[in-house]
Amino acid sequence: MKLSVVIPVMNEEKSIKPLFDALAAALGSVDHEIILVDDGSTDGTVAEIEAFAPPNARLVVLNKNYGQTTAMAAGIDSAHGELIATLDGDLQNDPGDIPMMMSYLYDHDLDVIAGRRANRKDGMVLRKIPSAIANAIIRNITGVHIHDYGCTLKIFKKDVAKNLGLYGELHRFIPVLVQLYGAKMEEVDVRHHPRQFGESKYGIGRTFKVLSDLLFMVFFQKYSQKPMHLFGTLGFSTLFLGLAINLYLVALKILGHEIGGRPLLTLGVILTFIGIQLITTGFIAEFIMRTYYESQNKKPYIIKKIVGKD
Repeated sequence: MKLSVVIPVMNEEKSIKPLFDALAAALGSVDHEIILVDDGSTDGTVAEIEAFAPPNARLVVLNKNYGQTTAMAAGIDSAHGELIATLDGDLQNDPGDIPMMMSYLYDHDLDVIAGRRANRKDGMVLRKIPSAIANAIIRNITGVHIHDYGCTLKIFKKDVAKNLGLYGELHRFIPVLVQLYGAKMEEVDVRHHPRQFGESKYGIGRTFKVLSDLLFMVFFQKYSQKPMHLFGTLGFSTLFLGLAINLYLVALKILGHEIGGRPLLTLGVILTFIGIQLITTGFIAEFIMRTYYESQNKKPYIIKKIVGKD
C-alpha cells in the first residue's frame, strides 16, 4: 500500500462526512488507507465514522482520552503504507495538499515532509502570536529550523514514523524527534482553512505544557545517551564552588575570625550538598540509560542501510 492517512479525532462529529469527501476527492488516484483514532469522544463522532466510512477506512477507538500524541502513535502503529501522513480531523488541514507533498518528498529524496501553514486562518492574539513566539523559541533552543511546529500535516516514510517514540505530549516536537532519528526533512507551504465546526481543543493554557516538554526535549536531544555530561558538569561545578567557599571560611576561622553567623557559611554548605546530589543523580541516570538499552536489547544507533556483505 502506498499511503496511510492517520487522523486523530475527538468530538468532531460534524467534520467526519466532509472529511471523508475531501479525502476521496484528493486521493482518488492513490492506493491508500484511512486510519481514524477516536481519542475519547463524548459526542457522536464514532457513530458518524461508522456510518460514512469508506471501505478503505479503519477506526481505532481508544478507551479514554489520552491526548493527541498517544492517538497519533496508535494510528501510526496500525498503519501499513509505505508513507504515513498525519492530518487533523477538524478540516483545517487540506487533504488536497497530500499528493503535492508526496511528490516533493520523492523528488527531493526526503524521509519527512512537514507542512507550513500559509495564510493561517486562526485568531491573532490567542493563536498566531503565541504560536510564532513558541516556534521561534523552539527553533533557537533545539537548532531544528522548522517554521511551523504546530502543523499536524506531515508525511513520513514508514520506518521513520514507526520509530519516532511518541509519548506524552511530544507531537509538537516531531521535527526534533525526526532530527534525532537522523532523517532528512524539509517543509513546504500548505493550505489552511478556518474551523467550520466545534471549537479548538487547545488554547493559551497549553503554554506551560509546551515549555516543560521543551525542557525535556533539549535534555533528550543533547544528553539522552550521556546524562552524566550534564549532571556531572553541573555537580562538580557546584561542588567545587561550595568547597572553595568552605575552605575560605576555614582559613578565616584559623585566623581568628568568627564565621558561625555568616550567610556565606550556609551558602557553602548548601552548594556542597547540591553538588554531591547532582553527581549522584548523574550516576543514577547513567544506570537507567544503560538498563533501558541493555534490558530490551536496544542499540543506541539506527542503521539506514548496509552495502555489500554483512
